[in-house]
Amino acid sequence: MNYSARDDPESMNSNPDKRDLSGQEAAALLAWYVSSGADEAVGEVPVNRFELPSQSARAASVAPVVPAAFGARQTPPLASTQPAALPDHTIDALATARELAGAATTLEELRAAIESFEGCGLKSTAHSTVFCDGNPTARVMLVGEAPGKDEDRLGRPFVGPAGQLLDRMFAAIDLKRTDEDPAKSIYIANILPWRPPGNRDPSAEEIALCLPFLLRHIELQKPQIIVALGGVSSKQLLGTSTGIMKTRGRWADISIGERTIPVLPMFHPAYLLRQSAQKRYAWADLQSLRARIEAL
Repeated sequence: MNYSARDDPESMNSNPDKRDLSGQEAAALLAWYVSSGADEAVGEVPVNRFELPSQSARAASVAPVVPAAFGARQTPPLASTQPAALPDHTIDALATARELAGAATTLEELRAAIESFEGCGLKSTAHSTVFCDGNPTARVMLVGEAPGKDEDRLGRPFVGPAGQLLDRMFAAIDLKRTDEDPAKSIYIANILPWRPPGNRDPSAEEIALCLPFLLRHIELQKPQIIVALGGVSSKQLLGTSTGIMKTRGRWADISIGERTIPVLPMFHPAYLLRQSAQKRYAWADLQSLRARIEAL
């Protein structure tokens, strides 16, 4: 429970001369606060809850708030994207990742750049570098989180049970990773090209080190639509801390390089395998995606 001294009307009237409390009185007052459930300090300066706000404060309180996670936004340029508070060695590795990614002019060069990168520890524990799958000319690009056990073994994204569900989902709206027609195919990549040990969640540092490669991947593949699969992917692409439960199904525009690309967050197929009741929302999102594709 949060508490400030002005929340207690007794405290406002008991010391009109603002005299200092003795140690015994202070201890007794503190004990009274704790017994009342006020056990957390929220500030050193008392707050007068009865004071009218200033005109500017009232105006700010009624100003419309547009969530940053939704609508058009400008993704930071590839060379300047850097999370705060990274260790020095990670910052150095991040600079190398940006340099390698920026130098790649084709998807094959980017694959080679990722395979040559030694700055992320996940590479040493993974069996394979999982780069992509599907049609590289597809208009729709799917971005997942990281490879799992099956993906690490075979070197391709989404080939396990979640991948099989993904294929069925997108086949329902006539999209296949094997189709040669760009209008009827999908292209698949991940935030991370290496599997975290034990399928654990990737760390902020690991994501930061791999993000330059993904942004360059998007620049080179030139999708007209991106589908962000799961919370990690949607948060990184949309630059938000809002969870997938709130972002799914809500289109947003992101700017990468010189292009603005619409992004649709969706539930990850692995989540749908565990929560089959959520598949109805995935179907609604797929219908939204089909309508967007038809409008291209």
